[in-house]
Amino acid sequence: MRKDERKASEPKGVYRVRNWPEYNTGLIARGDVTMWIGEGVLTQALDAGPSRRGRPCVYSDAVIQMLLGLKQVYRLPLRALQGFAQSLCKLAFADLPVPSYSTLSRRAQDLNVVLPALRSGEPLHLVVDSTGLKLYGEGEWKVRKHGYSKRRTWRKVHLAMDANTGQGCAALMTHQDVDDAGVLPDLLDQIPTDVPIEIIGGDGAYDTKQCHATIAGRGAQPSIPPREGATQWPQDTPGASWRNDAIATIAQSSRREWKQCSGYHQRSLVENLMYRLKTLTGHSLWARRTGSQATEVSIRVDVLNRMTALARPQSVRIA
Repeated sequence: MRKDERKASEPKGVYRVRNWPEYNTGLIARGDVTMWIGEGVLTQALDAGPSRRGRPCVYSDAVIQMLLGLKQVYRLPLRALQGFAQSLCKLAFADLPVPSYSTLSRRAQDLNVVLPALRSGEPLHLVVDSTGLKLYGEGEWKVRKHGYSKRRTWRKVHLAMDANTGQGCAALMTHQDVDDAGVLPDLLDQIPTDVPIEIIGGDGAYDTKQCHATIAGRGAQPSIPPREGATQWPQDTPGASWRNDAIATIAQSSRREWKQCSGYHQRSLVENLMYRLKTLTGHSLWARRTGSQATEVSIRVDVLNRMTALARPQSVRIA
């Protein structure tokens, strides 16, 4: 379609934050450095997991995750993180051991990160999408001046967010060549089976039989637009009933009206999450090894969840 034949876009909406006093207080609380250390850490009554050969674990996964979270918040290298933790312990807990930077680097390769997601008590309304984080830190000025380097690469980050609470419920890092639809089952596996899911929304990349079968297996309803020129599926295909109805509705009205009526635009919330992920934690990954990179991505989502729990704006359109 030619540019002069396209429809004029609507004017950009104007929004106002209704809970500005609470939101402002929460933004200030994000800079609070008060820390709570559990009694289990002080007494070193740590669950080291199943016994195996080698030196036993001295530090629990919770301690490693806490320190790596501080690393992301304050943008500290591992050696500086060790010094930061030692200074904190010197003030209050002089006898508490602090892991070295080499221990943090080794444990980060296979750390099981637990995302502290808030639950509203209602079934989840998941919105999923993916974005990219750069490696090797190649700057934009260098790219514009000298072009892309052969070593320039990036990792793909897949996120699942609860639209009701704004919390990231699942995070996964893959190679840049992995498609979005192929990792949806792995994202949903991170959510406990006893947690009900009402709606799972995504863009047209998730319009595959595998994704619809996965969504039907969790007892959820999809919110995925059929691709351009999509044909109806046989009725015995998982998710075919909902998808065939969407195709018929789009044929009678338009794709734009279907998106507005079906609530598809809730998916924009996960795009806002990806924007905050890059703005608050950086556009590039620090770690070099794949396992450490996956841990770093989960730690960043953990940090965002804690910030969102402190402050989340309630915006309403006024014009």
